[in-house]
Amino acid sequence: MKISFHGAARTVTGSKHLLHLRSGKQVLLDCGMFQGMGRDTIRLNQEWGFEPSELTYVIISHAHIDHIGLLPKLVKDGYNGTIYCTPATADLMRILLLDSARIQEGDVQHINKIRERENRELVEPLYTEEDVQKVSPMIFTIDYNTPYRIDEEVELMYTDCGHILGSAAVNLTITEDGKTSRITFSGDVGRYGDEILRSPATFPQADYILIESTYGNRLHDRISSSTEKLLNSIVHTCLEKRGKLIIPAFSVGRTQELLYLLNRLDLERRLPPVNYYVDSPLSIEATQVTKHHPECFNDRVQALLKKDEDVFDFKGLFYTKDVEGSKALNEIKEPCVIISASGMAEAGRIKHHIAHNIEDSRNTILIVGYCEPQSLGGRLRAGAKEVGIFGTRYTVNAEVAIIESLSAHGDYNDLSQWLACQDPQAVKKLFLVHGEYDVQIEFKDRLLKKGFTDIEIPDMHQTIGLGD
Repeated sequence: MKISFHGAARTVTGSKHLLHLRSGKQVLLDCGMFQGMGRDTIRLNQEWGFEPSELTYVIISHAHIDHIGLLPKLVKDGYNGTIYCTPATADLMRILLLDSARIQEGDVQHINKIRERENRELVEPLYTEEDVQKVSPMIFTIDYNTPYRIDEEVELMYTDCGHILGSAAVNLTITEDGKTSRITFSGDVGRYGDEILRSPATFPQADYILIESTYGNRLHDRISSSTEKLLNSIVHTCLEKRGKLIIPAFSVGRTQELLYLLNRLDLERRLPPVNYYVDSPLSIEATQVTKHHPECFNDRVQALLKKDEDVFDFKGLFYTKDVEGSKALNEIKEPCVIISASGMAEAGRIKHHIAHNIEDSRNTILIVGYCEPQSLGGRLRAGAKEVGIFGTRYTVNAEVAIIESLSAHGDYNDLSQWLACQDPQAVKKLFLVHGEYDVQIEFKDRLLKKGFTDIEIPDMHQTIGLGD
């Protein structure tokens, strides 16, 4: 058996890892889109590094676009097998992929207007809404902790990873020539003590482990400090500076966490009396999906649901669905909070809100999660004094603030705790994926000290043999 790496290899996006069985079967773990990679993004999303029609199965860890975003293109390019995931992931996947297609079609329409005027060759989106519709019939869901025999060689079991709704570690038992190998792919590991979700679960002893390493060299602030930091940002910006608080937030996970924290402040009668807007149709849909999966919530939220039937709603909350309503937010003069996608500020309505508010020192742009360094959010996070948005240069006069403790990715303590259920001496090889290379080098050193002996940091399209 061999494994090859076609995304999230020395980078944090485009998750795609391919198992090659001796029988000729090929099992793809995740099918993620590359995001925020600058000029390389289009090329990376066009190149597979394998033949989609030759894949036997696709197994998905969770519904973030950098883990599922190329599924419609995979089907379009020839894959016709089953796509396995958890039930909550399936529900999120349907809305996220449709949104991705709409964004692409809209972007291409805009680009082609310019190209047509310049007599240049027109471009096409990676996939369309019609392509997305072909994915749904191929989805097969499996609950957590339920071993499922896919065929005589492959058995799959999902364990909760606490990253976003429905996120899971992929635990495979592969039988070849009478010999069994146990392979675990972490997907993305969440944080222990998350505000809404259960903590990452233990998983069976593995021979080979693929573990994400996004924050493999960092310690987050305590999760419990998030509420106070969010409150302080609202008070400082909206009450003291009389400005707008602009929050780029991922539609899945981060937006719901922010709404939950704001709801809690409202219940505690500490929420400042300003208007709060969620300006993202996808975030609105994702919040509805989240409400339909309370089985993923932790015990604290389950207890709160007995007293508050909607833990994501509160006084002063407004949802903006149409474009006209979104544009109207830019005309508002009074202080307010605007939560909008995307989390890296690379696409969607948030770019317009930042463009309209970035040059006013009364306003604050609050970064509440990971941003790929080349993305708009990443450049703001790094302290850029000037940024380009839609071809126009803007001076960054608005305050840029960061809340590290809201990250859905575990830090090196969380990642180490997730691995603590394993006997390091029994792990034949551990692969570090989904991380920047310099971070992975530091994380590798930590894991060596914890007793893991064979740790690989695979490069893009690299193939490595498993077994004796």
